[in-house]
Amino acid sequence: MSDLAADVLATIRDVPDFPEPGILFKDITPVLADPALFPRVLDWMAAQFADAKIDRIVGIEARGFLFAPGLVDRLGAGFVPLRKPGKLPHATVGRDYTLEYGQARIEMHKDAIKKGDRVLIVDDLLATGGTMRAAIDIVRECGGEVVGCAFLIELGFMHGRDTMDAPIHSLVRY
Repeated sequence: MSDLAADVLATIRDVPDFPEPGILFKDITPVLADPALFPRVLDWMAAQFADAKIDRIVGIEARGFLFAPGLVDRLGAGFVPLRKPGKLPHATVGRDYTLEYGQARIEMHKDAIKKGDRVLIVDDLLATGGTMRAAIDIVRECGGEVVGCAFLIELGFMHGRDTMDAPIHSLVRY
């Protein structure tokens, strides 16, 4: 395990029974609040794609938004928000998907990704893979090439990686 992964694991806070009974929530806010640690996380994520010539970075609402702008800065790409329904003002494309504890939908502006754009999709956590699978499908529907998916945390026991057909990079794995 890298020093960075060990530092992140030591900083993440477990919150039992959130957002509902039986869920052990991995709270990343202590990582975000650490002015020395959070930039190291962004540097690690950016390094995974340094030579990938990324055109767009899709950040998944809400916690993917916390990582994507820092990666935009480091990789010189444009930011594309992937949001909950009704939050984007222009024509959208979207997908319904299943979470580990419910159903949801995400949407993106139809014109945010151009045919042939090389796209990195970012979120905080990979669990069952439903959200990321929907994001990959939306990007591809718009003509983008998914170069990879980046996460701070992967819950390996949820087998989300098994549902992906794009490269997955996660810093820490439970």
